Amino acid sequence: MFLLLAVQTFGQNATFKIKYSEQLAVFVFLENLSDYYPDNTFKTEFQNSKYNIEKYKNIISKFDQLYISYSFRFEDFPYGSKKTMQTQDILKKNLIETDNLNDFKVRSMGMIPNKTLSDLGECISEFTPIYNELIYNPNREKFEKQLDEIKKYSEEHQIENYFKTGLVFYNSSWDNSIPFEAAFYPLPNSKGFTASAFCNNFVSAIQTDLKSHKDLFSVMMHETYHIVYDEESLEVKREIDTYFKENKSKCSNYAYQLLNEVLATVLGNGYVYEKLDGKVDAGEWYNNNYINLMAKQIYPLTKEYIEQKKPIDKNFIDQYIQLYETNFPDWISELSNIMTYRYVITENEKDFSTINKMFRYRSRTEYEDQITENSIEKMKQTPLTKMVIISKDSKEKIKMLKNKFNELKNWKANPDKEFADKIFLADKSQLIIVNQKKSDLQVLINSIK
Repeated sequence: MFLLLAVQTFGQNATFKIKYSEQLAVFVFLENLSDYYPDNTFKTEFQNSKYNIEKYKNIISKFDQLYISYSFRFEDFPYGSKKTMQTQDILKKNLIETDNLNDFKVRSMGMIPNKTLSDLGECISEFTPIYNELIYNPNREKFEKQLDEIKKYSEEHQIENYFKTGLVFYNSSWDNSIPFEAAFYPLPNSKGFTASAFCNNFVSAIQTDLKSHKDLFSVMMHETYHIVYDEESLEVKREIDTYFKENKSKCSNYAYQLLNEVLATVLGNGYVYEKLDGKVDAGEWYNNNYINLMAKQIYPLTKEYIEQKKPIDKNFIDQYIQLYETNFPDWISELSNIMTYRYVITENEKDFSTINKMFRYRSRTEYEDQITENSIEKMKQTPLTKMVIISKDSKEKIKMLKNKFNELKNWKANPDKEFADKIFLADKSQLIIVNQKKSDLQVLINSIK
């Protein structure tokens, strides 16, 4: 089941497809049955069924243990400007775009070890009839009606045009021989829907009584705009990176870190929603305060650029940074904001869990479990918030840090006493140094001014 929508971009037609993907749905079903996942409607249905026996629990356990997530960074692009390639995204893409598991495995060969790929196919095959019996078939009538309504709404509101709008605004491009595919699957007993995007795919689990298509499609375009941003050329990425780095504002680095999510929110939850509904959404656009407030702050500027068919340029970036600094100057010191983008070095692995619990919302993270000259140098090269947690050999580690950061030249630190200091660096990121003796790490971090 799919819908073809033509998008005229740069003289050619790009193609949108809206479909149901059984293979992806079963993959997600298995993910949700994992012990690592919180309670959810899929897990409830399975646990209350006749299939909640040792045989199928062993398959779930086997699926859990499959290592399918490998990644690599596009090193020639400015740090953080392009999404790291994830094999799991490519696997999901192949599940959506193939009609059977054999084709999926052939297309995915070489991406992960063959034994892992074969085991993944077996797990999906075993659970396909279970998924259909427990989830799809009981909701088939409502879901297929929803899917028909989604297709109809797409046609009536020419959703494909907003993709073209994004290409122009982001100064991005799309190979129109590659279709953009949106895959939906049912989410029973739910009041909301899920959304994610990768490669040339949008994926969403929709509740069977979905009422607001404008909400769905504004979120769909939000996620799609992340892809459009990611597909900016190397030249455009470097230009934007230069605009931020040459800007004199002390807020430019953290404004840059926020950019991707803010722009997707402005275009998707702001502009697209207004076009579909006839008025701007008066509620929250995003469930993160920093993104929500900044998106609303730059909406007039962004809308002006969209209406004039102007792409992002130096003037836009400079105004964006100015609005950030004028309206939210304290954000560059607020841990709840700056720890969203973090590079943490500690020799106590439990600290990573503490950090993750304290700062659950995270956009970009790097973790190292050894405090060495090399690890500090690697951290120094990133624009992220830099946190070093010292719990032993304090004198040696503090000396190491002072040698690496010129900003610590006049910094006074007693290695025999506990402290948690925050220093603003020349690259406009914050360096947080914690010297831990007996106190709880969370207490020390919360003491940072």
